[in-house]
Amino acid sequence: MPRIAAMTGNNAVSEAMRQINPDVVAAYPITPQTEAVEEFAEFVANGLVKTQYVPVESEHSSMSACIGSSAAGARTMTATSSAGFALMWEMLPIAAGLRTPVIMYVANRSLSAPLNIHCGHDDTMGGRDSGWIQIYSENAQEMYDNLIQAVRIGEDMDIRLPVMVSMDGFITTHSVERVDLLDDEAVKKFVGEFKMMNSLLDVDNPITIGACALQDYYTEAKRQHSEAILNSKAKILEVAEEYAKMSGRKYGLFESYKLDDAEYALVIINSAAGVAKMVVNELRAKGLKVGLLKPRIFRPFPAEEIKNALKHLKAIAVMDRVDAFGAGGTPTFTEVRSAMYGLPKQPLMVNYIYGLGGRDIRLEDINKVFQKLFDVVKAGKVDKVFDYLTVRE
Repeated sequence: MPRIAAMTGNNAVSEAMRQINPDVVAAYPITPQTEAVEEFAEFVANGLVKTQYVPVESEHSSMSACIGSSAAGARTMTATSSAGFALMWEMLPIAAGLRTPVIMYVANRSLSAPLNIHCGHDDTMGGRDSGWIQIYSENAQEMYDNLIQAVRIGEDMDIRLPVMVSMDGFITTHSVERVDLLDDEAVKKFVGEFKMMNSLLDVDNPITIGACALQDYYTEAKRQHSEAILNSKAKILEVAEEYAKMSGRKYGLFESYKLDDAEYALVIINSAAGVAKMVVNELRAKGLKVGLLKPRIFRPFPAEEIKNALKHLKAIAVMDRVDAFGAGGTPTFTEVRSAMYGLPKQPLMVNYIYGLGGRDIRLEDINKVFQKLFDVVKAGKVDKVFDYLTVRE
């Protein structure tokens, strides 16, 4: 029977993995992800899952093992964070280019230096163009739901791509929240059996994996990969619709919060969206037409859908928990601004970096961002597009 539980985000991940019951998990511990795989390893040791758990010597090895097991015909999962994600980076485009539908949980954590174990989106944003589908989660409930859906998305026979699902390190991974869990049998039925294409172990139909493709074929391979990730957008929505019928929880490419009649809005990913919603409610109570858009799917980036959701606004603030180091804006800002380009009347846009290294984002901070939007609309222009929030002078 479905049940309600008090869980950390990491507990929700391990519970979802138990219900998915993958064939292989190869992972290496790293804060703040460790708790999730540690708990799942206990499920393996206690015989609660059939999974072959592979304790590897590094994250590079974990992704290498995952690619091999997926190519051989096994439903495969892993987990990582921060420097571990960076260490496996060489293998990320290989997993995607070989079309191995590995499912990976990422606990978002800042990259060194200086050393920091708390939340930042540096890791997954650094891998945004590695060819993986990317799903972001505001809270433990979303993380649980997204991880289950990721299996169906990545393993679809028309997609066959790896999927990374992430949530904010410590802020969500270690906070206890209410999570509505599905029945084990319902999850088992939803994810179904793993279907293999061209298994390495099919000796009667031998194939080559990882062959060299130079100027003559490389472009065509990348084009096919690109088409698959673009086509996954429709599959993501199809899976979400089916999941909603089973769970009662509906997901899309992003969440719109009081946007329909809004004049000012924030675009913000993951846990800070919850804080921003509280400010939206407070300002709405004062008669101010404000709203919020929370991206759920970052790859494939739903540019057309986001443009349609935001095009009526007067001003937009895009907030990212990652620095851009000399770029024209942070990752989410450049994507959103590109999506809005070409509109007859473009909303005024500002870009904020916030919460680096896990720094708290407070109600008063979000209020300042909205005040900035009110000011730029009043002035009719943006004097400073790019700025930091809550930085000491």
